[in-house]
Amino acid sequence: MSATADHAEERTLAARLGFQPDQVVQELGYDEDAEQDLREAIEVHTGTELVDEDYDDVADAVLLWFRDEDGDLTDALVDAIGLLEEDGMICLLTPKTGRDGYIEPSDISEAVSTAGLSSTKSISVGKDWNASRLATPKAAKTGRR
Repeated sequence: MSATADHAEERTLAARLGFQPDQVVQELGYDEDAEQDLREAIEVHTGTELVDEDYDDVADAVLLWFRDEDGDLTDALVDAIGLLEEDGMICLLTPKTGRDGYIEPSDISEAVSTAGLSSTKSISVGKDWNASRLATPKAAKTGRR
């Protein structure tokens, strides 16, 4: 595959996850194991740089990298909801089966439900990470998915 095709595929991945042009995307849980190609694809697709946990305004979307050793997933999701516009979305990234920090799907589902979110899409986003697109109740009611 050509470099141009690779780039187009990454941009399509960002769109498939629900990111939109001009969105402010706040990234939480970043570490050196994060999927750099995905991060760059989101920046290219939105046309804005990712902002970190020190960002002091509401975001349109949260990119949450979460590993088993990062604490309580429900708490992290509830905290992320507080950073969003009313109809914002969370892109939860968790390690794939067999990778360091793997979280059981049942634990993810329980945390998502307990936080009052709904999962609208789950896809593979690289060799080590899965992404789950999560909607707030307000976003689900307005049809933003």
